[in-house]
Amino acid sequence: MGLEEVRALDGVDLRIDPNEFVAIMGPSGSGKSTLMNILGLLDVPTGGRYWLAGRDVARLSQSEQARERGRRIGFVFQTFELLPRQTALQNVELPLIYSGVRDRRARAAEALRQVGLADRMTHRPNQMSGGQRQRVAIARALVQEPALILADEPTGNLDTRTSEEILDLFDDLHDRGQTIVLVTHEPDIAARCRRVVRLRDGRVESDGPGGLSEDRETISC
Repeated sequence: MGLEEVRALDGVDLRIDPNEFVAIMGPSGSGKSTLMNILGLLDVPTGGRYWLAGRDVARLSQSEQARERGRRIGFVFQTFELLPRQTALQNVELPLIYSGVRDRRARAAEALRQVGLADRMTHRPNQMSGGQRQRVAIARALVQEPALILADEPTGNLDTRTSEEILDLFDDLHDRGQTIVLVTHEPDIAARCRRVVRLRDGRVESDGPGGLSEDRETISC
């Protein structure tokens, strides 16, 4: 910014182990989006390293990063990002088409069953509620069996009751072994996670257990 150097992230040293359920919180401008973009291989750090599943992915080429992103990361967005003219099944199939998977129809159907939408496979997004659309988005994130799910404000467009249902689904996925990183501005949603990382001015301000961690084993970085 002019002659002033602004560090979106500054000395962030963070480790997330398999099967963790982590919330990332912080005010606007704290670095949450930049951190999520780096974790999701959508952005490359100008310094430092990012290791994903044992690989220093910050050093990979763009095409190699794209392959790793498709194989290892599932995304869930606040606005669902579904194709409006495609059915739920077709939306969930989409990542498998890009990967050249042959049994994609069966895998997409199984992912929808996992999120409780076995009876909505042929419905289009405008025929479903907000909660159902977010479940389709979660099924799409799950279909490639990713090492990591990144969820950016996944309940931001949902009412309280539907938000609870989506968070219950994330709880179930975590209990089945899924690693989840969730960005949120809401303290009550962060409290549902097992660990909360708070950012401020590009730095980790605090890193500790979430509100439901008292009866569970926690892993700190």
